[in-house]
This record gives sequence, structure tokens and C-alpha cells, in this order.
Amino acid sequence: MAHRTDEELETKEMDIKSFSSSQRQATSLPYIHKVGVPPKQNLFKEFTMAAKETFLSDDPLRHFKGQSGPRKFILGLQAIFPILEWAQSYNLTKFRGDLIAGLTIASLCIPQDIGYAKLANLQPQYGLYSSFVPPLIYAFMGSSRDIAIGPVAVVSLLLGTLLQNEIDPTKNAAEYLRLAFTATFFAGITQVTLGFLRLGFLIDFLSHAAVVGFMAGAAITIALQQLKGFLGIATFTKKTDIVSVMHSVFGSAHHGWNWQTIVIGASFLCFLLFAKYIGKKNRKLFWVPAIAPLISVVLSTFFVYITRADKQGVQIVKHIEKGINPVSLNQIYFTGENLLKGFRIGVVAGMIALTEAVAIGRTFASMKDYQLDGNKEMVALGTMNVVGSMTSCYVATGSFSRSAVNYMSGCQTAVSNIIMSCVVFLTLEFLTPLFKYTPNAILSAIIISAVLGLIDFEAVVLIWKIDKFDFIACMGAFFGVIFASVEMGLLIAVSISFAKILLQVTRPRTAMLGRIPRTNVYRNIQQYPEATKVPGVLIVRVDSAIYFSNSNYIKERILRWLTDEEELLKAAYLPKIQFLIVEMSPVTDIDTSGIHALEELLTSLQKRHVQLVLANPGRTVIDKLFASDFANSIGENKIFLTVADAVITCAPKSVEEV
Repeated sequence: MAHRTDEELETKEMDIKSFSSSQRQATSLPYIHKVGVPPKQNLFKEFTMAAKETFLSDDPLRHFKGQSGPRKFILGLQAIFPILEWAQSYNLTKFRGDLIAGLTIASLCIPQDIGYAKLANLQPQYGLYSSFVPPLIYAFMGSSRDIAIGPVAVVSLLLGTLLQNEIDPTKNAAEYLRLAFTATFFAGITQVTLGFLRLGFLIDFLSHAAVVGFMAGAAITIALQQLKGFLGIATFTKKTDIVSVMHSVFGSAHHGWNWQTIVIGASFLCFLLFAKYIGKKNRKLFWVPAIAPLISVVLSTFFVYITRADKQGVQIVKHIEKGINPVSLNQIYFTGENLLKGFRIGVVAGMIALTEAVAIGRTFASMKDYQLDGNKEMVALGTMNVVGSMTSCYVATGSFSRSAVNYMSGCQTAVSNIIMSCVVFLTLEFLTPLFKYTPNAILSAIIISAVLGLIDFEAVVLIWKIDKFDFIACMGAFFGVIFASVEMGLLIAVSISFAKILLQVTRPRTAMLGRIPRTNVYRNIQQYPEATKVPGVLIVRVDSAIYFSNSNYIKERILRWLTDEEELLKAAYLPKIQFLIVEMSPVTDIDTSGIHALEELLTSLQKRHVQLVLANPGRTVIDKLFASDFANSIGENKIFLTVADAVITCAPKSVEEV
């Protein structure tokens, strides 16, 4: 151990001698390394390259380079319909996995679809319609192997809430249905447009924390809405906030609750939750919670039928239209006031549906280690909703619960969606009369058990630990949904997410740097307390691009660093600051306002007899510094490749002392 310590001491001594030697050599030079100034580029070429990197960052046309005409045509078809690519290697083994997965998610989706349609204030068959046509379209155009398509709770609630604010679903059922189809059409158009123009990054503006809060709030709101069917209440509020819902629930406690309904709902809710518990405890029993909803529907329907509980006040589904999707193109509003209403609602519903689907797709793609093309997903989801709106469907997207079951069931490709769609087709053609005596309470129990999984307590705790501002966004979205409305919660979520972006852009971080002992490395003195300041030199790092939105703040913050440091030096009777070095490696870009701020900073420093020095500006920044002539104003000999070069050249004696 002692020998090893001696070696370490010798190594440190050599490092110090080597560093001091390099310092001495450097002091005889004006600067050690010159910052490279890139040659002038064609402005049009520069703009084209920037636009390509922004919108075509993944270079989607790279597969077409060097290919013949027929081959390009085939590749083009495969880009639009990925099924043409992976179908070539499809085999019986993969079909076996897809068959089991498709049948399993079909058993889950049928009872869920009936309940989600009611959540959207639509007749039950429209939920089934939305699990027939859209999954078929997605299977041909989608790039995810694991997403299971259909109506989902959050989008159903959002759509139902926004639609009923415009048209009463009871008094004007026909107009309400037409507006639902119109909103679905524009939801699809929004998704296709985002994918085609490669603007998928827009959905990332809704932060993960805001989505977690929104989903949790929506889950509680959805569960509370199900108390109408769970308790057998005939008259229920149309508002979604928790105060109105609880007032409606307890206001009808004496005369509105039906004990038979409560017994049915509570019994099967316990059964469903127990089935989910079994599935979590033993992953091999994933099929138990998957088929539990269908078993619940079958048993409860049989029980109501043989006891004629519907005569005792137990509310039942009554009638589900038989047959596959009728054409609804002629019912979409293409003119008039309802066109604008449908457009507005569709954009909101489409964005939320897209956010959920892309998040689900990315999650399962990472688990199976394959790439998901987000823009292709948007085009596929949008196309299926556009076609769906013309075939009596409302907004469909990727369902997390069904996708999880699909994954656990061993799905291999999107063929599982085709299997599920075929089962729904058979249900619509032959089995819908069997759901006549299905109690509404069981549908409520199924929805409650499904949405509880949307409340992610672990994610909330993690958000609190990592970022308190994210936690505020999460809680803001959560409380906005449960105490106001779904759209208000969504608005709060988006607003807080944008507020965070604006705050980070307008108030970027800056740091004072010091030298790590026995090295020429300069780091944040708050992160590295052992880092020492260089006498007569103040080193500040700017951790952001310098734009019009933050340039004035950055200038003032640097001057505050300088003022505070000078006050400390004056109090300690130490030499004044002679050089201010700005470390610019994190500065990715600068605009005219940023250049102007640097000019004002230079003027202020000259009045204080402090020299401004820049270290390691990037290619874009150095280009603009020369184009604006600021490089000449400060002097090319005041622009260095590294902070170490700047310190050694500007204050060599100070470094020797340190």
C-alpha cells in the first residue's frame, strides 16, 4: 500500500511539473490554439441543410438512394404500408402468437368498447364499430408490432365532455352523432398532417409530468362518472368535476340508489380487481385479467336474465344495433358552424390520442428493441381515424391496457389487430343480441378497474424527487381535471409545460468556474468545491443559446457575477478583476439581440477596465461573431479554444500562483 502511495505522489509531481512547463511555454505566445473560423457557405445551402435537419432529421429518403425505378416504387409502397415488408418473413409460428394475442385482446376489448361508448355519450355499437375498421387500417399502415387499437377511456371522456358542451346528446342525438363523426374526421386530419409534415415533435410539448397528472385526474374523473351505473342512479349530473359529481351521488342517496345494482357492481368489481392482482403476481397468468371482463359480462348478463333483475330497477344495455359499420360520410359536417366546432374538438382529441399512442408504441418498441417511426405512426393513426369517421367510428388510438395484454400474450406483428377485428366483426354480426340483459353496473365496474391503472403513483413520487417544477405541472393538471373539467386540466397541463419551456429559455443557467487542482480543467465551483478561482480572472459559463428572449438577462447576470466578486475581493483586500472569460461551449446559437447584448457587455466592462475574453464559441456562433464584426471589436486575440488557453495567455502569473 505504501509503495502504491509513493507511485501516486511521483505521478502527481510529474503532472504538476508538466503543467507548469506548458504554462511557461504558453506565456511566450499570444495564445496557444486559434479558434477555427469556418469558410463561408452558400446561404441557400445553409438554410436547406438546417431545414432538412429540423424536419427530416432521420433522412427518410436514404433507402431510395441508388435504387432503380421499380425498386423505388416498391420501397415507396413499403413506406406507406409496412405490412408489405414484414409480411415477406411471416410464418406459422408468428401467426400462432398473433392468434392467441388477438383472441385475448378481443375478449378484453368487447366489454370495454361498450362501456367506453357510453363514456362518450354514444350508443354501445359505436364502440364496437371503432374496434373493427380502425385496427384493420392500422395493421396495414402502422409500424408498431404491439399496439392494440380501439377506443380508450381518456379520449372517450374528453370527446364526450367537449361534444356535450356544444350539443345535448339526449335532446339532439342525431346532431350529436354527426358532430362526433366530424370531430373524429378532423382528429384524423390533424394526425395525418402532423405525420406528413413531420411535425411530431409538437406533441412533446406536453411534458411527461403533465401527462401523468392529466391521466391520473382523468382516471379519477372517469371512475366517478361510473358511479351513475354502479349505484343505479337514474338522474346524474353532466358535469365532470368532483364537487358536482359527489353532490349528485349523495343527493340521490335516499331515493336514487338501487341495492341490487350495487351488489352486482361491487361483486364483479372485486372479482376484476382480484383477477388483476393475480395477473400482477404471476406474469404467466396474464390471461386471467384479460378474460375477466368478458367472464363478468357473461355471468352478470346470465344472472340478470334468469332473475329478471331489470324488473327490480337494475339498468341494462337493452339494445345494441346488429350488423357492421354503416357508411357515415354523408353525416360529417363540411360546412356551417358545426364544422368549426368539430374542427376544434377534433384537434384537441387527436393530439391527446396521438400522445397516448406514441408513448405506448415507444414503450413497447424499447422493450422489444426495435425502432418506431413516429411520423409513420401519426399517418397510420390519422388515416384510420379519417376512414373511421366515414364508417361510423369515433376517435380510436392505442390502448395501454390492451397493448399490455397484447404484448404479454406473445403478439409478433400487427396481425393480432386483424384477429381482434375479425372477432369484433363476428360479434357485431351474430352476438350483439346476447348483450341485451348486460347490466350497466358491470360496464361501470369494468371501466373503473381499467382506469385505475392510469394512476401511476410511482411516477408521481419520482417526479417529486427529480424536478419540483415538473411536480407542480403534474399536480396542476391533476387538480385541474378533477376540480374543474377535463379540458381545463388539459389547458393547465399545456400552459404549465409551456411556462417551463419559457422559463428555461428566458432564464438560462450561468455558472462561475474554477480550476480543478493539478489540472487545466475548469468546472462549476458549486459542483466542485475544491475548484479554485484564478486571481484577477472571473470565468463564467453560459449554459444556453443566446436569443432575444434571454440576451438581456444573460448580460445582467454576468455583470452581477462580476459585481458580487468585486465586492468580495474588495472586502478581502485582494487584487481587482482584470479579465472576464465567458465559456461559450454550451452556447449553440446566437441572434442579433445576443450580439447586441455582448456589445453592451463589452462597453460596460471597458468602463470598469475589465477585458472581455471568449472561450470556445461554436461554429454557428463564431460565424455570427465575425459577420457582425464583434470579433474585430473584441479582438481576435481575445477568442480562445479553451478556458485554460485563455487563462494562461491573459493571466499567466496568476495561474503560476494557483
